[in-house]
Amino acid sequence: MSRIVFFSIPAYGHTNPTIPVIKELVNHGHQVWYYSFNEFQEKIEAAGAQFVSCDAYLPIISAEELEKKAGKDFAALIEMVVDTTIAMDQQVCRELRDFRPDCIVSDSVCFWGKLFARKLAIPFICSTTTFAFNQHTARLMKRGFKEMIAMFTGLPRINKKIRQLKNYGYDVKSFIALIQNDNFTDTIVYTSKAFQPMAETFSNCYAFVGPSIIATETAPEPKDDRNRIYISLGTVLNQNAEFYKNCLLAFKDEDLEVVMSVGDKTDLSELGEIPDHFVVTSRVDQLAVLKQSEVFVTHCGMNSVNESIYFGVPMVLFPLHSEEGMVANRVAELGAGVKLKSSQPEQLRAAVNTVLNDLSFVNNTKKLSESFKQAGGPKAAAAFIEAKAQRA
Repeated sequence: MSRIVFFSIPAYGHTNPTIPVIKELVNHGHQVWYYSFNEFQEKIEAAGAQFVSCDAYLPIISAEELEKKAGKDFAALIEMVVDTTIAMDQQVCRELRDFRPDCIVSDSVCFWGKLFARKLAIPFICSTTTFAFNQHTARLMKRGFKEMIAMFTGLPRINKKIRQLKNYGYDVKSFIALIQNDNFTDTIVYTSKAFQPMAETFSNCYAFVGPSIIATETAPEPKDDRNRIYISLGTVLNQNAEFYKNCLLAFKDEDLEVVMSVGDKTDLSELGEIPDHFVVTSRVDQLAVLKQSEVFVTHCGMNSVNESIYFGVPMVLFPLHSEEGMVANRVAELGAGVKLKSSQPEQLRAAVNTVLNDLSFVNNTKKLSESFKQAGGPKAAAAFIEAKAQRA
């Protein structure tokens, strides 16, 4: 059997899709190591992999800061990646040489996994929990003016870090080569070709396996006969009391059942009076709630959108940065949701009513859902990894 190593960043949206894949690989008899972070240890070990902690190597940074850097401050993201790679270099390279993996599977944003694979000449697979990116799809990423200025002014910092990598034996020609895969890089993409923008521009090295949905064991909450609206801004950048207050105002007089997840750091008392037909809580079992929802008001994180489409739930789209904006644009383009012009109460109410009253949104979402379910999921991803490992 094969020896397979995974790398990921400390983010649920990037880790969760890999867990069912690990289970498949372990069930097939493969030995799996997973370099990750302590908050994911229990989940990784439950899947049957050997967990290796990376917390000591990562600069002290909150999940909120990491998400902001990934979405906006690109130079800071590269600095963090390079510092983490250099901190891990000696220990991890020694461990990998001893373990002799048949392949490395690394998240598309976890650049240190890619760097280790190249340095040690280990076959590499990119794990992409967002859309796949190449020179064609990158043009669809409409960055804001501030993001563009930050990227331009950050180039000297980026180039300095690239030179540091070269000093440690990493052959990196440019930061573009670091972040962008070419058509010769084996890549797992957790969406379908039907949802992926410009899918025809990607080679057969890309396996579009659909979302890796983890089945929920929680029974769905009892639901009355009214339409259910589910509202969530995800698990990271979810401190937005103004948005939640606008939702309360938008739907306080509507004949709806509203479930709103506001995150652990939102003070519920700050939101004011909660109408009786609202359930406002720090967190929910999202899959269980989506199964019984008619509309999902979402920040357009790729995992949330994938889960919504998987269960055939059309969306109201409220992206928070450029990557989420690209996802929102694709959902709207395919007729599976409506993009908000603002988060004012009247805009929220109008968008939700548009989705509820036009059956085309449900029908279009269900078509995408079918493409997800036919893509193969975790079994297809595991088979792709096995084939690469066996060729090693």
